[in-house]
Amino acid sequence: MGYETVELGGGARAAELRAEARDVAEAVGRVRLVVVVATDDESTAWYVRSITRAAEKVGIDCTTVRLPPDAAPAAIRQELLALSADPTVHGVILQTPLPPGASAADLAGAIAPEKDVDGANPLSLGRLAAGLPAFAPATAEAVVSLLDAHGIALAGRSVAVVGRSTVVGKPLAHLLLDRDATVTVCHSRTADLAAATRTADIVVAAAGRPGLIRGEHLAPGSVVVDVGTNATEDGGLTGDVDAESVAGRAAALSPVPGGVGPVTTALLLRHTALAAQRAAAGGQ
Repeated sequence: MGYETVELGGGARAAELRAEARDVAEAVGRVRLVVVVATDDESTAWYVRSITRAAEKVGIDCTTVRLPPDAAPAAIRQELLALSADPTVHGVILQTPLPPGASAADLAGAIAPEKDVDGANPLSLGRLAAGLPAFAPATAEAVVSLLDAHGIALAGRSVAVVGRSTVVGKPLAHLLLDRDATVTVCHSRTADLAAATRTADIVVAAAGRPGLIRGEHLAPGSVVVDVGTNATEDGGLTGDVDAESVAGRAAALSPVPGGVGPVTTALLLRHTALAAQRAAAGGQ
């Protein structure tokens, strides 16, 4: 049978998260988020501007530290260490892409875990894997938050995560396991991707390959979350899911843009407000 594919929009959930961030920020006083950028990539500049605008609306001071696109890793590390030591800064984000020779995994270790609002520090990722308190990478957490907002149960469901990055795939697998889902992580070496995804109740596409997931990859009535944000020639965005071929086969699909993205940005603000709240309480 065909399905009327429901859109899993993220706007309403993002608004709720921004309201939570605003309430906490007002209670704490000044809350400050700093984004470190070492690239002249225009899509990165657009994303950072969107964070700044969203932060202003909830009363969070968001500033950008701009380093040259050829900045040495040592210079980036020093900036992150200085921000981590600054008591007026509550959240630090290292934006990618980075200059040649700079490793996000290595440099993120210079961000203090209590200010690591995008869960990039290996210590944060390790605590997440161990089930200990830590800020999860916002995009990974946004997938779970979006599903919750639309009343899609996770306990006992089978989920195929397509992508194994430390930004989405790996941390998302841990978040889903914590919610009693049965998780399969697929990647570029998966021998038969369609065979792995067709048995899943929920498919999360986070591989960074436009149009990778098509109707034939899905079980009828499955739920699809598209995390892809691939730039198009006309300056727009397209996801990892071929929405046209999925329509009528999936029961629900998150749009790009307008699905996971707004929730991700709102979670970064909420994390920053919570970090400031904990700092004001003496780190409790």
